[in-house]
Amino acid sequence: MADIVTLEVKDHIGFVTFNRPEKYNALSHEMIGKIIETGEKVMEDKSIRVVVLSGNGKGFCAGLDMENFQKMADGDDKLELFARAYNTPANKAQQVGWVWKQVPVPVIAALHGVAFGGGLQIALGADIRLAAPGTRFSVMEIKWGLIPDMSITQTLCDLVRLDVAKELTFTGRIVEAKEAAELGLITRVAEDPLSEATAMAKLIASKNPDAISRDKQLLESAWRAGAAKGMLIEESLQREIIATPNQIEAVMAEFEKRDPKFTDRF
Repeated sequence: MADIVTLEVKDHIGFVTFNRPEKYNALSHEMIGKIIETGEKVMEDKSIRVVVLSGNGKGFCAGLDMENFQKMADGDDKLELFARAYNTPANKAQQVGWVWKQVPVPVIAALHGVAFGGGLQIALGADIRLAAPGTRFSVMEIKWGLIPDMSITQTLCDLVRLDVAKELTFTGRIVEAKEAAELGLITRVAEDPLSEATAMAKLIASKNPDAISRDKQLLESAWRAGAAKGMLIEESLQREIIATPNQIEAVMAEFEKRDPKFTDRF
């Protein structure tokens, strides 16, 4: 059987693909573990400068696999899903979305078909979301009498107003790509999201990887920090990269009108 989550590294881009197409990439207990494991592999691989996250088959991810729900809700599996890992505020269920926030490089989600429930929450963990026309989104947990609990409180708040978040959560209604872009759930609609995500990833991968990783750290840590703390974070991160080999190489390549040759991020 093919791996249910794959990681392929090509030209400094980590292509992470959900590979359970017969189930619309619905989340089984095993798949949740594999997604987290893959995110941790990306964190450890300093050659990766950007990630493209996508789903094989007809949809990105249909959320929780309800055929496995009873097993996941009972006994040891339930305890494991609520257990917290080292060095993260998230439990295992939350880490499936939160791990992409922890990854120190940009994560671009290429979305198509459906992103329901947990699938939407995984997408919300990405830095940029490109969606094909007609892609459908839903905070669907209320359909099953549940609350969304895969890190949505820490991701949706950066994208939509509180009243919009409440409406989507209370009703579980399905939103298509055009409205999702208008609401702020996705970055934009793309005719071929995987192709556009790959092109964007190639552009990002051509930049100083030390600066790119700190760009993400800067925006994640300083966005809501207030002026005093935010500007201190800017200064601290700039001090880390200024006059380093990759930063000097960026300048030299620009002056010499050539492609830069960067080393792996530190």
